[in-house]
Amino acid sequence: MRIRSFQLSDVNQVMELLQVALMEDCYEDTKRAFARQLSWDSELIMIAESEDGEIVGTLIGTIDQNTGFIYRTVVHPDYRRQGVGKNLVTAMEQRFGQYNIRQIMIAGDPHNKAIAPLYEAMGYGASKFLEAFQKLGIAAVSSLSGSR
Repeated sequence: MRIRSFQLSDVNQVMELLQVALMEDCYEDTKRAFARQLSWDSELIMIAESEDGEIVGTLIGTIDQNTGFIYRTVVHPDYRRQGVGKNLVTAMEQRFGQYNIRQIMIAGDPHNKAIAPLYEAMGYGASKFLEAFQKLGIAAVSSLSGSR
């Protein structure tokens, strides 16, 4: 297992992983956030790669108002409970450290509830879950018409 930064050539495999690992509404939300974060800073998207080069996990992070956020951690169903998620979170913590980010929070949307035990085991208690995640730039829903 290798954890590394996202590369443009990963796009198709990441999209396939998101489709396989996420429910439809979560997939749509994550797809938008993934695209938005790619346009801002692809270094905040981590990839877990199997020994044969298959992408088996990804973590989408972002920085908003000098706070690091773990928006979504996604692991292929066949690779769950094997430390992939933990390794992705650890790698993102290190990446945030390179950006001099000291406060890290978890986007506390309903789709992250299933993985909450992992975050809690890694020291992210209830106070580290941002329930108002809609305020995150990558999670904001844009109006196509431009009117409010």
